[in-house]
Amino acid sequence: MLDCSASMRDDGGLARAKGLLLALMQEAYQRRDHVALLCFAGDTVELRLPPRRASAWNDDWVAPIAAGGGTPLALGVRRADQLLAKSETRQRWLWLLTDGRSSESPTRPEAADVACVIDFEAARLPLHRARRLAAQWDARYLAAGGMA
Repeated sequence: MLDCSASMRDDGGLARAKGLLLALMQEAYQRRDHVALLCFAGDTVELRLPPRRASAWNDDWVAPIAAGGGTPLALGVRRADQLLAKSETRQRWLWLLTDGRSSESPTRPEAADVACVIDFEAARLPLHRARRLAAQWDARYLAAGGMA
């Protein structure tokens, strides 16, 4: 799940998230995993990459992903839960790349066997919402700033 809200764009988080997304997809390709990508912003959730076996990726694939609007986190999480529930893989992972700039605090998707929240918050006054969401979900938490 990729947060494409205006705050991600304005703080440079989206550009960093795209780079990390490419790295995650490359790892998935090497392991021959199945992947999907949901982008959420404004009041919509877009299935940018339907569930499929991972393939080779490059910058041209992520460049067109734009940002703007609010953060419909709960809507995105519901859609991710639906996708994961349909998956027949042995272990279902949910990666959430976000700056946490949402007042919503949805419950962890039931279909996610493992959840990871990667925090791209770069505000001068951090809210630490992504960290709290990870704790609430009993998910792995990673600060994007420490992932060089």
